[in-house]
Amino acid sequence: MRYRRNYAHGGTYFFTVNLHDREMQLLTEHIRLLRSAVATVKASRPFQIDAWVVLPDHLHAIWTLPNNDSDYSTRWREIKKLFTKSVSRIDKRLVTGKGMVWQDRFWEHTIRDERDFKHHFDYVHFNPVKHGWVERVVDWPYSSFHREVKRGIYHPSWNLC
Repeated sequence: MRYRRNYAHGGTYFFTVNLHDREMQLLTEHIRLLRSAVATVKASRPFQIDAWVVLPDHLHAIWTLPNNDSDYSTRWREIKKLFTKSVSRIDKRLVTGKGMVWQDRFWEHTIRDERDFKHHFDYVHFNPVKHGWVERVVDWPYSSFHREVKRGIYHPSWNLC
């Protein structure tokens, strides 16, 4: 059976995107390049970032697309391509290795309702603790958690445990 993605105009989606080599820590080592790739794509193909966390070897995001648009796949393809091009110029490990940065695909889940959104929103922000990178969510620098604290959505001491 072939997996079929769900494309809904103006949809809200949860994503998981992984590096090809899960031992590498390219995403946090080159966070500025990743941010630049995202900003470049976002400028040409707008989308709202509802939540985001970048870990060394993978990232999670929740995006909402414009009402007249459902094409998240092109956005991810462009982000991956721009990041790969940028990081390959400066990270010699990629030149000497196979040069693959990303896993071919990504995981996508269409957010169904407010409860589903809240579950995935919390999951995104708790992920650095889940993977043992920090003991407290607030200590992970590469997360929209800090923006949500400023907005009053979370308290700085929030943890699921």
